[in-house]
Amino acid sequence: MMSKYQKKSVTSANFMLHGGDYNPDQWLDRPDILADDIKLMKLSHTNAFSVGIFAWSALEPEEGVFTFEWLDDIIENIYKNGGRVVLATPSGARPAWLSEKYPEVLRVNGSRMKELHGGRHNHCFSSGVYREKTQRINRLLAERYGNHPALIMWHVSNEYSGECHCDSCQQAFREWLKDRYNNDLKQLNDSWWTAFWSHTYSDWSQIESPSPIGENAVHGLNLDWRRFVTDQTISFYKDEIVPLRELTPNIPITTNFMADTPDLIPFQSLDYSKFAKHVDVISWDAYPAWHNDWETTEDLAIKVAFIDDLYRSLKQQPFLLLESTPSGVNWHDINKAKRPGMHLLSAMQMVAHGSDSIMYFQWRKSRGSSEKFHGAVVDHDNSSNNRVFQDVAEVGRTLEKLSDVVGTNRPADVGILYDWENNWALNDAQGFGMKTKQYPQTLQQHYRTFWKNDIPVDVITKEHDFSNYKLLIVPMLYLMSEDTISRLKTFVANGGRLVMTYISGIVNEQDLTYLSGWHQDLQEVFGMKPIETDTLYPKDINYVTYQNETYPLHDYATVIETNTATAEGVYQEDFYANTPAITSHAYKKGKAYYIGARLDEAFHRDFYQDLIEKLSLKPVLPIKHGEGVSVQARQDENNDYIFAMNFMEESQPITFLSPVIDMITGEELTGDLTLEKYEVRVVKKAK
Repeated sequence: MMSKYQKKSVTSANFMLHGGDYNPDQWLDRPDILADDIKLMKLSHTNAFSVGIFAWSALEPEEGVFTFEWLDDIIENIYKNGGRVVLATPSGARPAWLSEKYPEVLRVNGSRMKELHGGRHNHCFSSGVYREKTQRINRLLAERYGNHPALIMWHVSNEYSGECHCDSCQQAFREWLKDRYNNDLKQLNDSWWTAFWSHTYSDWSQIESPSPIGENAVHGLNLDWRRFVTDQTISFYKDEIVPLRELTPNIPITTNFMADTPDLIPFQSLDYSKFAKHVDVISWDAYPAWHNDWETTEDLAIKVAFIDDLYRSLKQQPFLLLESTPSGVNWHDINKAKRPGMHLLSAMQMVAHGSDSIMYFQWRKSRGSSEKFHGAVVDHDNSSNNRVFQDVAEVGRTLEKLSDVVGTNRPADVGILYDWENNWALNDAQGFGMKTKQYPQTLQQHYRTFWKNDIPVDVITKEHDFSNYKLLIVPMLYLMSEDTISRLKTFVANGGRLVMTYISGIVNEQDLTYLSGWHQDLQEVFGMKPIETDTLYPKDINYVTYQNETYPLHDYATVIETNTATAEGVYQEDFYANTPAITSHAYKKGKAYYIGARLDEAFHRDFYQDLIEKLSLKPVLPIKHGEGVSVQARQDENNDYIFAMNFMEESQPITFLSPVIDMITGEELTGDLTLEKYEVRVVKKAK
């Protein structure tokens, strides 16, 4: 049996990757610039570069005419300079000749209008021509570079997203539905509840994707379309990688996942829990808006940490940060530069939560077009002396001291369950508060107390093994299949502690409500049932009393009927005053808690602090520290690697209760220290 501390390197490199997206195809007429790049790579302490991401027109300027010689030189020069290459397939943006000759590759939008050539993420995933052309060039890349010692990973396409509603996609959707519903149209009609508004289908040909000029109110259709888009995107990806798997079976494959900004929640358009099964390495592109004026630095750090822990947990192994910015971007509403110290701090946060890389978009700023002002390692001044370049070099020097951390994980006793399908269904539901559902944000609020207590958390999906956790937190799981309900029941029966909240267990996987009230298995586990959900206006005021303290509630309050459950907290106001708001219930070897109202941080702190003590949940290395300091750990069989990070705008005290070794300076640390604004210390302690 593999130890939970077993190292697992996600690439062949035994060092932290540091570099980023390199676009030499933009500078082929400037050999002096390309020569400067090689020199600057050394000075910036970078060692890995994603090459060829949008280079199709440079690799195949005319159909069947391939010009790889420039890429030969680039890869060879990087390797001779001590660097490694993450080689991309170019399908993320196709050349104009391909759109002109094969217009079927162009997408059709939801209003059934064919789009023009341009932009990126702009191809039809069902197009046989595009799949053929993509496989052809990928095969040539694999044949030419598959055995090059510089190659450590494939970067397939770029930030898959979007959807197409063309005739080919409509037919593919119908075939997908026939497979899902066993070629039984009645089963589909029943699952979608199409008798509503007389929407019953009498032939498969009548089914079309949701459209703003057609059907968009059948929630089962909407949900299945989103599932289809994910599956069709994965189908296209799997088609892309056929020659890569065939010719380079030992080279790992990734494609870069995303987060939705500025809210910084998991990307919503694709179900990454499905996609994760088909990549060797999870990688994602992180662009938090540091120093913004609507939240504290600490608040934003918590959101970043949550997404890190989600993407790490998808495969229970280290992930890669494949894109970030060394300073500002060019597409936020306000593109603010990172303040001194923030780049190193934000980079180390990624590593602390499981990343084995810090990579940037982009290596060198473009001279023209939409990304000419996007942050980069090399600015238009071509200088190594500016602040941003020096910040990058500092990160590089730090990462060079952290090779022992590569491949290590961060085991956790706490799991928080996140589900993409649930978010789709909940957002589609025409009920509750249209602007206050905020499912991912709610999970981040429940995550907060553990982050502040330095307790590791896995952000898992419904497919994960629940038995690994002492505590499982399941907020707002509106869509809950009978299989998920059964597995949660087993988790509690076997001794687990389960926390569930308002608006959970309402519909099944087809978005059909459960009849006869709450599911019987949930009633059995929780010893109660929710009777009614009260949705509140912002001005509405109510309170919950819990353990002799009173906490304000907002947005949602569940009216609860208890059976064998114990009321741990009660409402103070309205028609449900003095009735249960929070319950607990012993079920077989475990215990289930239900939180019926949306409560604030103070309640979460007190509620989860009680569970932390009861379950003996502890940080890897207890360290006393001030507000806004996060202490995160990665571990192997012999050592704990601890990252103490100050996300406050002022210095904070920190106390090492036992001696540790600073991995950057080599000095022994113990006792009281001060972390300055945005400072981070990385230390090691032998077990």
